Amino acid sequence: MIELKEISKKFGDTQAVKQVSFSVAREETLVLLGTSGCGKTTTLKMINRLIEPDAGQILINNENIIDEDPDVLRKGIGYVMQNIGLFPHYTIAENIALVPKLLKWDKAKIVSRTQELIEKLHLPESTLTMYPHELSGGQQQRVGLARALITDPSVLLMDEPFGALDNVTRTSIQKEFKALEELKRKTIVMVTHDVLEAFELADRICLMDKGEVVQIGTPKELLYQPTNDFAKRFLAGQKLILEFKVVNIQDIWTYLPQEIVHRGETETADLSIWEAMELLRNKDRSELFISGPNKAIKSINFEQLTSGFNQYQNAQHHE
Repeated sequence: MIELKEISKKFGDTQAVKQVSFSVAREETLVLLGTSGCGKTTTLKMINRLIEPDAGQILINNENIIDEDPDVLRKGIGYVMQNIGLFPHYTIAENIALVPKLLKWDKAKIVSRTQELIEKLHLPESTLTMYPHELSGGQQQRVGLARALITDPSVLLMDEPFGALDNVTRTSIQKEFKALEELKRKTIVMVTHDVLEAFELADRICLMDKGEVVQIGTPKELLYQPTNDFAKRFLAGQKLILEFKVVNIQDIWTYLPQEIVHRGETETADLSIWEAMELLRNKDRSELFISGPNKAIKSINFEQLTSGFNQYQNAQHHE
């Protein structure tokens, strides 16, 4: 869907991006992760030509974006940024309708699509007549997302979209983001410096340092197969919590107790270790019934869960 071929960009004497290449599959979420100043935002902005590369090629749907009018290109790509960029003197409805108006949609179509989106994004209808300053940070972020999604673009670029939010709001919006059907049909490139956020939302992560790609892979690949010392050090401080989040019951299935017969409710084996631990911390539940491969069912308590996880970890670190 998106392909970058040896993209480079200099600002004065500073090499911001150096021969960056990667591709993003249709309906995949690729997260550009790295420290401040590593070139991730510059890379993102070159995809919709907010910044022009000095060298290299960018293709969207096999078409070189340099052959397209930049305004036309941008109207077909959703863009969400950290400071949201809502116009303060426009109502929320007017802010959301900006691109459809430029595309000369009729009024009824704009109203109907706006209603559909605010419902999906859990915004009350009353917010449409309000102004940005009257909304909370989380609500403003949802409006920014609605504005980016209204024309149903196939590509969505997101630059630190949750960076300005407090931790509680951020966590709840990330959960909504993951669950939103509207986003599962999009090809998404997202920038963050937040490791947990990257691991929560990415199908694959592109780890960058000093304008270059250090490693591209799934969250599991970055954790268990770091390509060099930088990749290892970058995740070291949060390694254990990341493992809890990326390893799921399916992964540790063979290290769990024998299968049982159970006729009640079961959880699925794609539950992460973190989610399973949270469920087991609930005072009403001392065990979970998990439905795994071939519809087999196992019963696990906290001790068996952590023991299975530790055995899986040992196996990974010895590979």
